[in-house]
Parts: sequence; structure tokens; C-alpha cells
Amino acid sequence: VDQVANLTLVSSACDMVSTAYASTKESHPYIRSVCDAAEKGVKSVTEATASCLQPVLTTLEPHVAAASEYASKGLDKLGEKLPLLQNPVEQVISDTRELVSSRVADAKDAVSS
Repeated sequence: VDQVANLTLVSSACDMVSTAYASTKESHPYIRSVCDAAEKGVKSVTEATASCLQPVLTTLEPHVAAASEYASKGLDKLGEKLPLLQNPVEQVISDTRELVSSRVADAKDAVSS
């Protein structure tokens, strides 16, 4: 999970969502109260679930470690094959717009000729 969260694309997307969420809460008092209630509910459920799952996680720790190592190797390979994951969201959006614009211009030229 840490490795995925540290991918530039993922972390920049999370930052964008977090900023939008905070801005929305700041700008709309009614939405803020709903969000605050939801956050408290999620926190309570998370705490209750964590305490219940702790004995199970302790038992499964060797299996989780093996799965984590396997997933880490897979993410490394994915990062090599998809360098896009190392770019921030803004750059991916910009590059995609440029590519689409170029393709549309090419198609227009082909149709007009």
C-alpha cells in the first residue's frame, strides 16, 4: 500500500482530491457538517474493525509479508512498463490533451484533403 501511495501519479491524485475535499468543506457549511459526520463514522468503524482484526492479522502475518513482497515486485515491474505512473496527474492530463488535440488535427487534415 505504501509503495502504491508513493507513486507520483497516485500521490498527486490523492493531493488533488484532498485539496478539492477541503475546499468544498470550507466553502459549503452544510456539506461540511455531512462530511464531518461521515468522517467520525468512518473513524469509529475503522477503530472497531482494527481491534477485531488484530488477532487475525497476527496469525496471518507471514502470509501477508509474502504477499506484500510479491506485490512489491509486481509494482516494480509495472512501474518499469508504465513510466506514466511516475508523472503527476497534471502532466498526464496535459500530455493526454496534447495527444488528443494532435490526433484530432491529423484527422481534420486527412478529411479536408
